[in-house]
Amino acid sequence: MSALADTLARIRAEGRPALVGYLPAGFPDKQTAIDAMVAMVEGGVDIVEIGLPYSDPVMDGPTIQRAAEAALRAGMRVADVFDTVEAVAATGAPTLVMTYWNPVERVGVEAFASRLAAAGGAGLITPDLIPDEAAEWIESSTTHGLDRVFLVAPSSTDARLAMTAQASSGFLYATSVMGVTGTRTATSTAAPTLVERVKKVSDIPVGVGLGVSNGDQAAEVGAFADAVIVGSALVARLLDAGSDTATGIAAVRALAEDLRAGVERARTAPSVPTTADKGALA
Repeated sequence: MSALADTLARIRAEGRPALVGYLPAGFPDKQTAIDAMVAMVEGGVDIVEIGLPYSDPVMDGPTIQRAAEAALRAGMRVADVFDTVEAVAATGAPTLVMTYWNPVERVGVEAFASRLAAAGGAGLITPDLIPDEAAEWIESSTTHGLDRVFLVAPSSTDARLAMTAQASSGFLYATSVMGVTGTRTATSTAAPTLVERVKKVSDIPVGVGLGVSNGDQAAEVGAFADAVIVGSALVARLLDAGSDTATGIAAVRALAEDLRAGVERARTAPSVPTTADKGALA
């Protein structure tokens, strides 16, 4: 069992969903990003998702794009991402990299997998890589003991859900809305249905991302998902703080604590009816 699978199994035994926190490497600078990720873990995040800054994202909303563009302007490179992984994995939290596929191909699939494993990384989340075209990654990730987290969406057919779950390890990333990342005023009504559909074809843990920005929403999503994934709301704390990095890190820690309190009560609090998904790419 991988470190990620072991962590998810332990948390499931505790009767709660896992909390996954995302921040991009290198924003606002390399060391502050590392410090903010460590603060996330100290605040209660169970699993860390490190974004590899990329110039042409298809899934990232405006908040994450602003941070990624700033990191690239500051000179962030792939090698810095591996350094970030090594520093964050030292906390003991399973640490995954979320990356579009082009940077992996530029480095070389085998070389990327080898360097990620050497840094202590747990695996990759690959939003634009489908299992049908992932033979090389599946081989390399197996060789190096890395997890493969593929994505499904409300539009995925049942056959597609089954095939993607079969190719994934660790957990399956379910995007709760059709759109890009970003905080929303309401969580998606499509997410519970999507998780239910996955559960009918696989027993792999399901993480739900896109749209969670506070503890109440984490509790709402955690009532039916195995993991609650939060990105833009955490990134926004650093953006809002500007050059006051200490304030930004403190805000990230405070939000992580609120989100953790949310997942802690997810399986005990009365179910909160979802409001109509504003659908919105808010």
